[in-house]
Amino acid sequence: MSAKADWVAQYLAQLRTQRKLSEHTVLNYGRDLRELLAGTEGKDWPAVTHADIRRLAAAMHGRALEPRSIARRLSAWRGFFKWLSFQIALPGNPVEGVRAPKRAKILPKALSVDDAVHLVGSDARAHAEPDAAELCNRAMFELMYSSGLRVSELAGLDAGYAREALGWIDRAAGEAVVTGKGNKMRRVPVGSHALAALDAWLTVRPAPRDGSNALFVSSRGTRISPRVVQLRLKAHALQVGTAVDVHPHVLRHSFASHVLQSSGDLRAVQEMLGHASIASTQVYTALDFQHLAKVYDQAHPRAKSK
Repeated sequence: MSAKADWVAQYLAQLRTQRKLSEHTVLNYGRDLRELLAGTEGKDWPAVTHADIRRLAAAMHGRALEPRSIARRLSAWRGFFKWLSFQIALPGNPVEGVRAPKRAKILPKALSVDDAVHLVGSDARAHAEPDAAELCNRAMFELMYSSGLRVSELAGLDAGYAREALGWIDRAAGEAVVTGKGNKMRRVPVGSHALAALDAWLTVRPAPRDGSNALFVSSRGTRISPRVVQLRLKAHALQVGTAVDVHPHVLRHSFASHVLQSSGDLRAVQEMLGHASIASTQVYTALDFQHLAKVYDQAHPRAKSK
């Protein structure tokens, strides 16, 4: 065993005996450090430089390793050099300051316009008269898609003190006032279909039995919870044949994407979503580009070969 490899073996033994890491974790450290050994062959540990580590990180990126995998290796190497500095003289930790590539931002899922309209506008039992639960579901789903509400905002809505009144809605303007994160109030649009669905629900809405004035009431007579909304939406999506996995935030993403596609007004979408920073809203510009790229691929004669 070379002197370099011997230091690695001592470090792994320390992880196993002193830090009491699991055998699986120690094996992972060993694999990562063997890669470091191979990548710095011909150099003693004190001679390994920051540039060497950057070269190895670039090579891993060139092999299309996931940023998370590169970050794990760099973390293992960083810890090894930190430990080694207490054993022998090192000019510094060559891994310090080397960062893995940023992980690609995962775009939120958004339904197509047709799929979103079909989802929120379809009755699960088209052959039967909708019951109270289905009218409640229709009102919730229409409102989430119409206004881009978070599920917590939806569950927190109150009805008016009169059975038919909704004090937070300006029907003439087609707008509503909701309370979002940080108790910040904002105005959101409410479409005609959402208003009609709310009216239908209010005709059958039972009085809450938990002392609240909740707009949406569970089968137990209490304010509906975000989890129940999630489960109902998932079940409804399956019943009406929506192809993708649907959760409440998908409707919010779809709202934002569709408004941006139609208007191109990122600032307006930011206000409607209640984002404190426009950076949170800019992810929807990527969704919009996906839509444009799809149209281009389907329509342009010089696009991808068919």
